Amino acid sequence: MPRGSATPTTVRRSRLVNDLPIYYGWVILAAGVVGYICSSPGQTYSVSIFIEHFIRDLGITRSTVSTLYTVGTLCAGLTMPIVGRQIDRRGPRVIVGVVTVLFALALLYMSLVQNAWMLGFGFLLIRMLGQGSMSIVSGNVLNQWWVRRRGLILSMAGILFSLLGSGSFPTLINTLIGRFGWRTSYRILGLAVAVIMLPVGQLLFKLRPEDYGLLPDGAGELTGSDGAEAAAGAESSVVEENWTSREAVRTGAFWIIGLGLGSISMLSTGLQFHMVSIFAGAGLATEAAAGAFMWVALTGALVRVVGGVLVDRIPVRYLLVAALVGQTASLLLAPRLSASSAGMYGIVLGVTGSLQMTVSTVVWAKYFGRRHLGSITGIASVLNVGGSALGPMPMGIARDVFGSYAQGLTLLAVLPFVLGIVALFSRRPLRKAVVRV
Repeated sequence: MPRGSATPTTVRRSRLVNDLPIYYGWVILAAGVVGYICSSPGQTYSVSIFIEHFIRDLGITRSTVSTLYTVGTLCAGLTMPIVGRQIDRRGPRVIVGVVTVLFALALLYMSLVQNAWMLGFGFLLIRMLGQGSMSIVSGNVLNQWWVRRRGLILSMAGILFSLLGSGSFPTLINTLIGRFGWRTSYRILGLAVAVIMLPVGQLLFKLRPEDYGLLPDGAGELTGSDGAEAAAGAESSVVEENWTSREAVRTGAFWIIGLGLGSISMLSTGLQFHMVSIFAGAGLATEAAAGAFMWVALTGALVRVVGGVLVDRIPVRYLLVAALVGQTASLLLAPRLSASSAGMYGIVLGVTGSLQMTVSTVVWAKYFGRRHLGSITGIASVLNVGGSALGPMPMGIARDVFGSYAQGLTLLAVLPFVLGIVALFSRRPLRKAVVRV
């Protein structure tokens, strides 16, 4: 059978999926959002609130913490292709269960760290399991159930994640630390992840609508014996190119998009990691830094609405270019913060992060299809997670060497600007073998 061709599947029946009065993809939307939110303790916007406590209580420098975070995140990124392949082979329900248990244990471990080596290993665990694996499996299951309306659905997921995840967690964690201390806060987070995500993942995560005799987007039911994927009418079928991971990585578009997204991940992670320190350098309090994340979230929610509509109507590379321009602006603004410009800084970060998330959650399925999506996103995540690994260290070292962030951030602003020009001319890869699924 040629690559990219449809393969027969055995149709199973589930009362939860097939007898629901609404399309099950809406349940998947809610479950995927919960998965994204539960990844928050491993995301930089959450870790950044703990940084000053690590430095003070463990007696280590900012450069050391930044380097440990870089190494831990980089090593975590190298495991993402394995996670992606396992999602394709074993399905999201199995993988999300394993990831949830391990992630909860990793958060409990973070409450026990006593020195730099233990902290570095903890960074590896929470970045691999939270920022990496939990995000991949949640995004994968969403992309499987929605195709034609993917941009709108993923924008809805992004809005909820912005408000309940990146917008709320920094303030929540800052409050927990103030009341219980940072070690107990990690224990609370670990328990919460296990209690919430285990039942959600095991009961609600399902791989593909075709496995249950349904078409993506709630377009109807499949017909035919032995699970042959014959659409219930030509108008309901979905035209989709399915590339293998090996084919995808041989295209220039994969690397241009991947490097563009990876650079934003690198630079935005660095800015968020040092958020408290950047604000302190401008004479602003920790509460102002935590509050800036709310500006990021509110702006991100609004932009996700616009981005979700546009991503189904214009070439996705234009949204990536806009995100890269926003990243350039944030790097130039960060070392020049004041009380009056702090809100604008959060808005620029919100625009950039929201556009990046819109592109990253849609582009791989849009360019390369759903059949091998886990493997493809796993490889792409090496660039994304690896990029996020490289951001904190140079910014932290520059701060220690020069006494401010100005020189380093201004120099780094050249990178997204150049990549934005390159991405402007990147087009979606095409080939002749188009199949109906």
